[in-house]
Amino acid sequence: MTTTSPTPGQLLKMWRQRRRLSQLALAADADISQRHLSFVESGRAVPSREMLLRLAEQLNVPLRERNRLLLAAGFAPAYGDRGIDAPELETVRGVIERLLASHAPYPALAVDRHWHLLMANRPLERLLVGIEPARLKPPVNVLRLTLHPRGLASRIRNFREWRAHILERLARQADSAADPALVDLAEELKGYPVPVGSRPHLAAARTPHAGIVVPLELALPDGRVLSLLSTTTVFGTPLDITLEELAVESFFPADAATQEALQQLDDT
Repeated sequence: MTTTSPTPGQLLKMWRQRRRLSQLALAADADISQRHLSFVESGRAVPSREMLLRLAEQLNVPLRERNRLLLAAGFAPAYGDRGIDAPELETVRGVIERLLASHAPYPALAVDRHWHLLMANRPLERLLVGIEPARLKPPVNVLRLTLHPRGLASRIRNFREWRAHILERLARQADSAADPALVDLAEELKGYPVPVGSRPHLAAARTPHAGIVVPLELALPDGRVLSLLSTTTVFGTPLDITLEELAVESFFPADAATQEALQQLDDT
């Protein structure tokens, strides 16, 4: 059975509907007539390269998908996809390495769009001591490592809350990027068993941070429990697919005991 590749107009319509915009709203944002946009979506008008990029910008289409849009219209891709190890990204790698190193004694890591581990600092590596070696062989998917029963799952004291947080974030990411691989990853994670003895899912008002944030409560081998808050850093003006899809996840202590424990780990 053969499949027909979507036309540029069909792709634009898909992204417009995904962003929940009417033709009138998008046309106004892109400074074109609704009639012209309608003709582009239906295939009655052939959009220029500049028009496609303008509409993609207004729709906040990911760079990878902008290239797909251009290719569907017969144009060359506009954005590179070099890979983090490419010589052209040496400066960027240096920035990320310095960012991760400067975050010590707190853990931090860099991941790609599918949550594969790209880089990590030493504090993060120390938290993975005792994990089954096979789980740490590249490529390491951070979310699988976190929720898998032979990964960190049994050490996460608030497993149900943390899993719900991860799945909600994955759902938003998949919706924004229209990436079926993220949907598949979420379904896989949902199938992982809940560790025996996991506490019930607490209502937001009963969590230690009163529903403001979801901390990661991670037990160390010596029995101490770390309470960690996470932040995400992305590049602000990427013109390369790899950079747009790269994120640095940084963890901070949520209490004084965690801060002291991480400092002690860093001193060993």
